[in-house]
Amino acid sequence: QVQLVESGGGLVQAGGSLRLSCAASGRTFSSYALGWFRQAPGKEREFVAGFSRSGTFTSYGDSVKGRFTASLDNAKNTLYLQMNSLKPEDTAVYYCAADRLNYGYRPRTEANDYDYWGQGTQVTVSS
Repeated sequence: QVQLVESGGGLVQAGGSLRLSCAASGRTFSSYALGWFRQAPGKEREFVAGFSRSGTFTSYGDSVKGRFTASLDNAKNTLYLQMNSLKPEDTAVYYCAADRLNYGYRPRTEANDYDYWGQGTQVTVSS
């Protein structure tokens, strides 16, 4: 299995930027399709971005398209989420996750499809 640890969250003003990191240990990234999710208080966990298992296909949730960019560094076993033009509605706990059963060319977008999760990192965007 894989262990995931997120970092990089914090407090930022609207319009600002943050970069989140997710470091993996255990099995390598190539064994999983990887994704970023977020969960705001009182809301369901929401898909933010994800990769196919090969890492060649990336997709984004509609609410972050054009503002967030996800990337992989396989040599470092690290997943990143660059977040620009942040809005107060982006405030949430952000999680990285690994999907061990997806062999398709597209990442899955339902949280229940992911098997391993990090502990999360809080992102707060002030207005």
